[in-house]
Amino acid sequence: MYWLLGSLVIIAMMGVLAVADSLAIPINSLIELHNANSWLLLLVIIAIVLIAINQRQALSIKSVNVQKLSSKHQPSQPFFSQDTSKYFSSSSKFPIRIVNYLLIMILAMGLVMGSALQALMGYQQAEATKITESMRVQALVTIEGISDSVYDGVTNSGYRQVATVSHISPLISELTAQELDSAKVNYFTSMENSLSNNFFNDTSNESSDSNIEYRVLLNAYPKKGSKSAQVADLNQLRPGNQLFMTLTLAPLATSEQALNNPSGFDSYRWLRGRHIDGVANIVTTSTSSFALDESSALEADSRSYLKRFRTRIDQGRWQLRQHFYQKWAGQTTATQQAKAVTLSLLTGDRSLINRDTKDLYQLAGISHLLAISGTHVLFLAIMLAGAVVFLLNRLYPALYRHIPRWQVRWWVMISAAFIYALFTGFDVPAARTAWMLLAIGLVRLTLLPISTMRVLLALAVLMAWFDPYVLWQAGYWLSFIAVALLLKYDSASQSQNNSVLSQSEKPLSQHDIKYSRILLIKVWLIAKRVFKLQFWLFISLLPITLLLFGKASLWGLVINLFAIGLFGWVIVPLNLLAGLCYLLWPALADSIWVLVSAIIGNLHDLITWLTSLPALSEAWLYTPVNMAILLMVLLAMLPWLLPRGLISRWLALPPLTLLMMTVYANQQSLATSPTLYILPTGDRYISAAVLQYPIMDNEVGAKDNQAQSAKGSVSWLFLADHRPSATRTMPSTLTAEKLSAILEQQLRTLSIKRLEGLVVQTSSAGLTDTLTTNDASNTFKPNASELLPMTVARISQRLPTNQYWQAGRSDRWFKREKLYRETSESNSANNAAHVTTKTYISPKSCEQNDSWQLPNGDLSLQAMTGWSKIDDASVWDCTIAIDSRLPIQILQYNAADPLNSPLATSQLLTAIPSTAKNTQPNNQELTMQAQSLPSRIVVDADTHQRVWQLWSLLCQAEPFDNRAYGHHTWLGHSASHLATDDIKRQRINEVITYDDNALEAALSLNAH
Repeated sequence: MYWLLGSLVIIAMMGVLAVADSLAIPINSLIELHNANSWLLLLVIIAIVLIAINQRQALSIKSVNVQKLSSKHQPSQPFFSQDTSKYFSSSSKFPIRIVNYLLIMILAMGLVMGSALQALMGYQQAEATKITESMRVQALVTIEGISDSVYDGVTNSGYRQVATVSHISPLISELTAQELDSAKVNYFTSMENSLSNNFFNDTSNESSDSNIEYRVLLNAYPKKGSKSAQVADLNQLRPGNQLFMTLTLAPLATSEQALNNPSGFDSYRWLRGRHIDGVANIVTTSTSSFALDESSALEADSRSYLKRFRTRIDQGRWQLRQHFYQKWAGQTTATQQAKAVTLSLLTGDRSLINRDTKDLYQLAGISHLLAISGTHVLFLAIMLAGAVVFLLNRLYPALYRHIPRWQVRWWVMISAAFIYALFTGFDVPAARTAWMLLAIGLVRLTLLPISTMRVLLALAVLMAWFDPYVLWQAGYWLSFIAVALLLKYDSASQSQNNSVLSQSEKPLSQHDIKYSRILLIKVWLIAKRVFKLQFWLFISLLPITLLLFGKASLWGLVINLFAIGLFGWVIVPLNLLAGLCYLLWPALADSIWVLVSAIIGNLHDLITWLTSLPALSEAWLYTPVNMAILLMVLLAMLPWLLPRGLISRWLALPPLTLLMMTVYANQQSLATSPTLYILPTGDRYISAAVLQYPIMDNEVGAKDNQAQSAKGSVSWLFLADHRPSATRTMPSTLTAEKLSAILEQQLRTLSIKRLEGLVVQTSSAGLTDTLTTNDASNTFKPNASELLPMTVARISQRLPTNQYWQAGRSDRWFKREKLYRETSESNSANNAAHVTTKTYISPKSCEQNDSWQLPNGDLSLQAMTGWSKIDDASVWDCTIAIDSRLPIQILQYNAADPLNSPLATSQLLTAIPSTAKNTQPNNQELTMQAQSLPSRIVVDADTHQRVWQLWSLLCQAEPFDNRAYGHHTWLGHSASHLATDDIKRQRINEVITYDDNALEAALSLNAH
């Protein structure tokens, strides 16, 4: 009953949050009247009453069974008296049992409904404080905790910090740093006047709207110019510091962090889980900050004292980071990352870990070791409890007359656990360990018959009641599920090991042979148990990992075998010991940290060497997972989760077979219909689209399209940089490593293992050195970024690629590729042997009229634009026309669930109707007439108006010749220079943009 009721409570709360977030439920005034804390207390009381009634019911059933057993051993009583006593006792207790069962049912339903209402109240409280529209403001910023990352222009790392903004006023004109300093002086003056005037409290309520506070995520990225040094000073901000800034506030739902979700990780839910109300981009900062205590903004109440205590702890974390950050620029990258991981294992601060190290840990499947888990908290609690008990045994053993020794150890452990959990940010794993220690101690103190598994379930439900948005955090699910699996596995395997050891202890002739045999058996059992445990955890957590992150590393099954022991028994204890020594003897702590960093550095070298082996390069598992697959996994694991013998484990075969068939069918379904996926890249000006086209066997039922069978599929990847040269825009924060990793993950989730072709539709100045025009006023300079060509260089190493079309001139391709190869090898010296064995692809200039087609003629690609022989880079961009015999769906790739990718938002051009009648603009239902007609998709990438001007002069008006009556779709960026006349000449019926903004030429065409 307990597990069923706890599962229903969590499922109800998750359902309410999902429905409320998708339907945007308005705030209900009736729900606003309830206090969340009082409602939480009511839920706890109902749960306690329900447990007490159920426990009493269970005890009464046990007593009845005991009476039955005792009555069997007393045959001296008359048969009539026994029969009548049983009749009267059962008839009198039957109504009581009915009442108990009804009461349990009512309380259980009330608990589930109350939990759903608690989730709804949490949602509406978050909705009431969120930012609803974008605005530029001047505000007072209060730093909360330590930053998520540090500002570094060398490594292109931005500054991200959770902060509270208050005293918000609209920004009428741009403010300088000196003007913000003046605002600080005025703020102090107003605060002093408010404290000296008694009537200020009466008038402050009238201006309460101006004192709205938002909890935001501050962002600042590397910039060129004089402001870079000023923004770099943000790294020196301590927790609790306050300063005035000019900010650009944006709602969370429309922010860049929430919209750009290329890797499958749901950034929106992650930020909502942290109670972030919006995103704030830093424009200007004041030159100086002041501490929180100086502002006199906090009143002397309990919450202010708790906030100050938390700020003191966060300042200690910041000081420890600054200690590790000393002389950072003069160290090698390997030394920096070893120290960064050491700091992360001590305080949970991952701000100094770069992207490469995070990718290395993800590839090795040990990213969970970077987080502060229950092991860290438990180790420190045991160490401190042991030290305190040791000192008490020597100095004051008389204390044990008043307090038992286990209680002294318990009080020290929970105190250390809570303080250390606060010091590490009080994330879910650390908080769960601290509360578990407290709960288990209370169970032992009160002698309640409650198992550890039930304590874990109760703690999971309580944390969800206290903060419903914790259900959107990956750490919540991974932490509780992993601990539950460990407890379940430990209880099942311990009895097996004891039975094996008891059988092995047979009388032997020689005494030493007996003990050596037992020792070998124990070592074998430990090794076997560790491997089985790791395999059990890997298989059990695999669906959750795929659902939350979109991919899982197969290396984790191997590397975790020795990494968990190394971290748990060597690195973490030494690191915690150094942290304790830092308080008393900093020099000794530095020596221990040098040793820990050396161990971690060697571990990085070993993992890099292992993951770079050519035979084991395919380490990622990309399988789309949805709730149906999770349900089948749960059904397959159910016989192993329930007590042995309750359900036959052979019953796991049907759901396991269905699971394998479903996964295989999902993989095959991705390649059975012609589809063009628009892939998110994380940059609104960088576009990526992949065409997946099945190769049909025309020999089988050539007259009937439905009878044709697919023999495989062909894939083309299109990349373009639509950043306009005439407009000033923010530079891209993407790197070739990051973009190639994002694209590789997306392609593999679509079951694409090789590419027929790769097209970069925009030219790059980094590849061109033969532009010899002397007319400087009329010269168009191509994009200087080498992002896309270098991305191609990396993708072609991971996915076999037959062709590479590059817009513009590629005179310096081989030179840049060689330099890029040498740079990659120098960054990972152990990977050099693996890299040099790779073959590199050669580019082909994407010229107008270049074409490619399938042997059966079902699909063809043709370059509509691109004239690199003309000494003008403005006409080098290459627009591709895709002609298909079958209709091609255009989908917006959904990283969270690729199988359910939605249709791309389209703009139907009513001025140019399609001759394929009844063709739906959203591509959902195509008639047989539309299916029999060929279709064309124009993938545009122009960055200058001269491209289409030259096309209109040189090319024919009818692009399809005898196939001109198909459905024409244009796909490009809203910043395109396509004119209305070009749309008419190409007979475009439908317009789709990468950034979901309307194309200006299409709007003007529909207006006429």
